[in-house]
Amino acid sequence: MQTAAHHSITCYLPSRYHSTKTWMKIRNPNQIQTQLSKRPNLIIGAQNGQKFGSFIRPTLFLDPKTKIFAIPDDGHLSSVCVSEDNKNPNPNQEPDPEPLFSKWSPPRYLWRGLSVFILAGQVIIRILKGKIHWINTLQQLERVGPKSVGVCLLTSAFVGMAFTIQFVREFTRLGLNRAVGGVLALAFTRELSPVITSIIVAGRIGSAFAAELGTMQVSEQIDTLRVLDTDPVDYLVTPRVIASCVALPFLTLICFTVGMASSAILADGVYGISINIILDSAQRALRSWDIISAMIKSQVFGGIISIVSCAWGVTTLGGAKGVGESTTSAVVISLVGIFIADFLLSYWFFQGAGDSLKNL
Repeated sequence: MQTAAHHSITCYLPSRYHSTKTWMKIRNPNQIQTQLSKRPNLIIGAQNGQKFGSFIRPTLFLDPKTKIFAIPDDGHLSSVCVSEDNKNPNPNQEPDPEPLFSKWSPPRYLWRGLSVFILAGQVIIRILKGKIHWINTLQQLERVGPKSVGVCLLTSAFVGMAFTIQFVREFTRLGLNRAVGGVLALAFTRELSPVITSIIVAGRIGSAFAAELGTMQVSEQIDTLRVLDTDPVDYLVTPRVIASCVALPFLTLICFTVGMASSAILADGVYGISINIILDSAQRALRSWDIISAMIKSQVFGGIISIVSCAWGVTTLGGAKGVGESTTSAVVISLVGIFIADFLLSYWFFQGAGDSLKNL
């Protein structure tokens, strides 16, 4: 089959506007359909470059469905495709204006941000419906929880000792030694333990989530799961979200315990404040709501870390470079989300004047 891409078709049509028998040249293939209704018999010449072939007198065959003209040429068939789009005979007429937002595409950060909320909604729906892959959930729970205990304990211990140095120095000058334990306990339960634990998990686990899912996305492994009739949200995202929301409250409790223990040991060994005084002050200052609020914060932070990391992972583009950029961006956005959520939750939980240190 020879197509119009290789031949410029010249059609010769008997002209009715002249007394003698002359021929009209039609070099535009789009005019063939118009002239076909006027003249049933055409003499077609196939012109390749500047060489004009021999004349024959065939019948021009037209398929009304596909708009294909079949033209015998030396025993071979040539086809000329007439486009439906080029029906305007007036070349000077301006084309129709394009729609206002036909060439506009949303910026990447916008649709990535929207993907976080869409993914969060899909995970919540699947949890409510019970569509949970328990084997993957247990594997991710082991990864987020027990394998993150060491770095969390080390960090909380040194943070607790650093805060003890600052509080004990100032409170000793004011004669408020008995208030040191209560202040440290409130600071650890309400702010330090949830936030520090979440920062550690975001750097260690969130980056791993984004890198893994980003690699699977650029290597088309997620598309393979869809081909195998496996929902990637059920298999990859939901187990990671559940594991993060379950493991972070326990990590927060462990960090609080280790931080208070390190603070009491430092205060007793360096500044001469008894451990019993610090523990008694902490017991008087703490309320059950302080522990509950820390658990709620940890669950919210775990959801933010896992959802943002997974959303950034599954929207990765550009190969290895894109994976690195998604990993870095996921950690940064997770930390920003943690700080914003911490402010909103603290403002909601602890409004008004407090009376926790009144009994010290």
